[in-house]
Amino acid sequence: MRFAKMNTAAALLGTMFVLAGAIPAMAQVTNTAPTRPGRPTPPTRDPHAPGFVTATDLPDGTLPPADADGNFIIGRTHNRAPETSVQTGVPQGTVYEFTMSSADSKYYPGIARDMGTFVTSDPADPARPVVTTSHATPYTRHVAVYVPKQYVPGTPAPFIVGADGPDRGLFTALDNLIAEKKVPVMIAISIGNGGGDAQGSERGLEYDTMSGKYAEFVQQEVLPLVEKNYNVKLTDDPDGRATMGGSSGGSCALIMAWYHPEWYHRVLTYSGTYVNQQWPYNSETPHGAWGFHETLISNSPVKPLRIWMEVGDRDNFNPNAMRDRMHDWVVANENMAKVLAAKGYHYQFVFARNTGHTDRAVKQQTLPEALEWLWQDYKPVAN
Repeated sequence: MRFAKMNTAAALLGTMFVLAGAIPAMAQVTNTAPTRPGRPTPPTRDPHAPGFVTATDLPDGTLPPADADGNFIIGRTHNRAPETSVQTGVPQGTVYEFTMSSADSKYYPGIARDMGTFVTSDPADPARPVVTTSHATPYTRHVAVYVPKQYVPGTPAPFIVGADGPDRGLFTALDNLIAEKKVPVMIAISIGNGGGDAQGSERGLEYDTMSGKYAEFVQQEVLPLVEKNYNVKLTDDPDGRATMGGSSGGSCALIMAWYHPEWYHRVLTYSGTYVNQQWPYNSETPHGAWGFHETLISNSPVKPLRIWMEVGDRDNFNPNAMRDRMHDWVVANENMAKVLAAKGYHYQFVFARNTGHTDRAVKQQTLPEALEWLWQDYKPVAN
């Protein structure tokens, strides 16, 4: 296990250098790997289309109030919020980094799908995915832990767990929001996935599986390391524990809280994959996260969850080989807003014009407001 330490500004700068150095010269690239079957270009959706939720259309460049529930449409211009940039004079937290090996995990020993192979469907049931090329493979997972400057060592702290980490932008936003007293002094734990994507991959297994397993992995294998190695105490109060992510990381964030509401009450998602991505197949949740808005939320007692969601007007539209009519991210998120409203949940849904899937500009525009909304009613308790 490897450990490192840096402040948030240095962490952000280091990421920029890594990305710059990782881009090869175009003339040197030869792509001989099999290519994925072509996807249709996502259509641009009208947020006022029949069947979509009724939403408040905001003036271009503005955001919903941080204390308002409901459905909102934001305009085509996505200016970066000042809280997502390092600000002079604002105390900067410390970012600790470490790695985790699949050899040490009782929950996720590691799988991967062969390169150039893709999911197919059961001829008798197009909604049932078939993967024949997934096999055991080890991985190394990268984890980053943000501890704000204002944290008093050893005191119980609220925290947020993020998928597909490290998320440097989150750490910078927290520096500024904490200084502005718009969110509590909180720790952020940004966990990298185990590799790959979609059915048959480690990431797909972790994020798209409809069960409490990933939350249990975090609870039993990640959080104890954070507390042990960085002199922090994480609150046991579920009202002080949040999850967040984008795409399958977003559906994972809700899955964590849905199956373990005794651990998490707050959920933040960008382009949540509330579609039929689960593999292996489970007859109890046959349509994966599509089942949230299809049956689960409407047929279950209301859980003590507060949920922030975003989707783009050109978000993923992927009929794929399954042709199951359950791979439309815009429809999925619209349906989520509909069922959450019907059940009386505290939620805020943002439909963003002129954006794609997990759009970076939209996240830089909206993340501070989303975090402020997410923690609106938080009252710390001693534990």
